[in-house]
Amino acid sequence: MTTPQEHTALIKELAYAQGFQLVTVAKAEFMEPEAKRLESWLNLNYHGEMGYMANHFDKRVDPTLLVPGAKSVVSLMYNYYPEEKQDPTAPKLAKYAYGKDYHHVIKYKLKTLMQQLQEQVGAVEGRVFVDSAPVLERDWAKRSGLGWIGKNTMLIHPKKGSFFFLAEIIIDLALEPDAPMKDYCGTCTKCIDACPTDAIAPEGYYMDGSKCISYLTIELKESIPPSFKGQMENWMFGCDICQDVCPWNRFSTPHQEPEFLAAEGLLDMDASDWEELTEEVFKKVFRKSAVKRTKYQGLIRNLNFLRAGND
Repeated sequence: MTTPQEHTALIKELAYAQGFQLVTVAKAEFMEPEAKRLESWLNLNYHGEMGYMANHFDKRVDPTLLVPGAKSVVSLMYNYYPEEKQDPTAPKLAKYAYGKDYHHVIKYKLKTLMQQLQEQVGAVEGRVFVDSAPVLERDWAKRSGLGWIGKNTMLIHPKKGSFFFLAEIIIDLALEPDAPMKDYCGTCTKCIDACPTDAIAPEGYYMDGSKCISYLTIELKESIPPSFKGQMENWMFGCDICQDVCPWNRFSTPHQEPEFLAAEGLLDMDASDWEELTEEVFKKVFRKSAVKRTKYQGLIRNLNFLRAGND
């Protein structure tokens, strides 16, 4: 009979072969402290217009409601840190959005991994997730020792930084859990000090999502409130400020994923190119990108807001 340890070694071996950098395991169980924290965060309306954050609360904090009979939650890390940089005059895109939409790229790898696992182990029931279902991915990653949740609320690994995607596999297979990791933020407040909209709580570890530049440029569907004029620091889609200033990201290394390379011509676009952006160019450049989420009109709204803030 194959042991949980052998199953764990197998799933990690398969995941590394798919290009994941780190893989850790936690026991599938109700997340009591995380449930209380999420409830408190929602009660403060820190989710803004992200109504989906309040949906399926029970499923978010209990993996057995997502996968009946679930025994293990596997957390996986996939690096997206780019070697290339945008034209310095251009409005800024979050680094994760340079290449193809990560949802599709990573979901394919996870499905392949799951299929290989079933071929080698037999009847295994489970589901794979990439930021697309009610899963508290950072909390599961923290529980399993993939990193710690930093003062900027991002998951940080002491040798990998934080420029990576998180993914999960919830399965009814008993695996050997990994131990949580210590918090290494210490007395550092660089992310708190650098956030131009004061989205991070003064003591860290808590984010008012409705003030975050990523929220304002992606999730918010209405007009960006005038109170944020002059505070966007030229970000038109997402924001990397709290990661760029994090000392642990000095250990970030360029990804090796061809799918995450920037679309042709994207990084060469300067300020004037973005000013003259047409819907035709938008559709061509962002055809397979996560930037499609804002739609053309949303990106134009962001660009107009940046211009108004600079006037």
